[in-house]
Amino acid sequence: MQLHDASPRAGDARRSDDAEMFDLAPVSLWLEDYSGIRIQLEEWRRAGVTDLRAFLEADDARVRACSSRIEILKVNRRTLAMYEATDIRHLVENIGRILSKDMLKTHIEELVQLWEGKSEFNSHTVNYTLSGARLDIQLKGAILPGHEEKWDRVLVAIEDVTGRETATRKLAQSDAYARGLFEHSPISLWVEDFSGVKTLLDEVRERGISDLRVFTDVHPEFIERCMAEIRVLDINRHTVELFGAESKPALLKRLRDIFRDRMIQPFREQLVDLWDGKLFQRREVVNYSLAGDELHLHMQFSVLPGHERDWSLVQVALTDITARKRAEAYLEFLGKHDVLTKLYNRSFYVDELNRLERKGPFPVSVAVIDLNGLKAANDQLGHGAGDALLRRAGEVLNEVVERPCHAARIGGDEFALLMPGVGEEEMSVLVETIDKLVAINNQFYSATELSLSIGTATAEPGERLEAVVKRADLAMYQAKRAFYARAGTERRLKVPGTPISP
Repeated sequence: MQLHDASPRAGDARRSDDAEMFDLAPVSLWLEDYSGIRIQLEEWRRAGVTDLRAFLEADDARVRACSSRIEILKVNRRTLAMYEATDIRHLVENIGRILSKDMLKTHIEELVQLWEGKSEFNSHTVNYTLSGARLDIQLKGAILPGHEEKWDRVLVAIEDVTGRETATRKLAQSDAYARGLFEHSPISLWVEDFSGVKTLLDEVRERGISDLRVFTDVHPEFIERCMAEIRVLDINRHTVELFGAESKPALLKRLRDIFRDRMIQPFREQLVDLWDGKLFQRREVVNYSLAGDELHLHMQFSVLPGHERDWSLVQVALTDITARKRAEAYLEFLGKHDVLTKLYNRSFYVDELNRLERKGPFPVSVAVIDLNGLKAANDQLGHGAGDALLRRAGEVLNEVVERPCHAARIGGDEFALLMPGVGEEEMSVLVETIDKLVAINNQFYSATELSLSIGTATAEPGERLEAVVKRADLAMYQAKRAFYARAGTERRLKVPGTPISP
């Protein structure tokens, strides 16, 4: 340690060093006189001002009055270069071009800090160069020791943080842009954490399991354990709307109502794909709205880049394809069904007959059914009445059969029942059931009477189903002739399908 030389010559050298360090400092330095500000603040304090911040915010002119009392004594080279001034006079003469409106707000904070007795102050604000370029600055000021009474020597250091702030603004803009894309996306977006799922899969693999599909066949509860480990981090607005929720929190509290039932099997396939290393997946799934409605969705699942090791950030995109699925189902229904009666159509009947011919199960029984009086109803009451009779026949036959049996409309007034695994005795019971249902149906539609002629046949060993259908068809015609014989050859009695006489 060396002793400090206190001689006059040493003092001159020290002052010279201080001046040179001030001038060559790499940050902008200002030596200023704040004594005028101190006087102004004392005047306001004597006038009864207690809340300086509120007092200054009430009138910008008061802030400007304080600013105008600051006297710039000295600046360094870095200051002149940063603000593009030739000398201190050039700088002071154009000080108004340097300061921005934002300076008034930050100057209030500086003044409040001094008002509260602090000898140092700082702020973050915006200045401009003399050519108009924006400067984001970090300002720090301090009353120099020995000048605390008058504030006549204040050192202000200004750091140019434009690069940092520009980068921060761009990052904020990028975040806002990304957030906007996420929130306003026309599809449902989910950000999820699958790290818990990965942990469970890793534990199973460590136990020597090599085939997850077989493992989940034996332990189906493992699928729900994995589902419970999913953590939903965020969802967008469209997700809230799609699932019929009032808000994000309301939806997130009821995830169990969304992911259930028909979602289990697709999720199992998703787990199998993850097990096999497929971190990007597409598939169709079924979720449920909070009202309980099925939602058919096209799901795109992706572990986001940088998170492949732990699956801690996953994006799930859901596109609503419910309308398309309903349209497809309706088109499929139209391809196999008769629209009027809701029974299967002749095309389905032919395909099913061929399938039963090949695969059974046997015995196979067939019923051929004819609607009595359809022509008379159409001729006397119009086709609307005839259509009503056909619909009623469809109601009865739909009621009497259950899978794997089927009822079909195979002609204008002709129907057929295909009954795999049903023998002759059961067919006799079935005919009785149809007769009872027809009687009940007529109680609800007393204006016109529904009547069916039924013929049945059961396949004998080695008999082709085509032959069985022919036997049932012949039996139906026998029943039909018997019906009209009872009604009278001239049909003087009431014909089914015509109004009942009062």
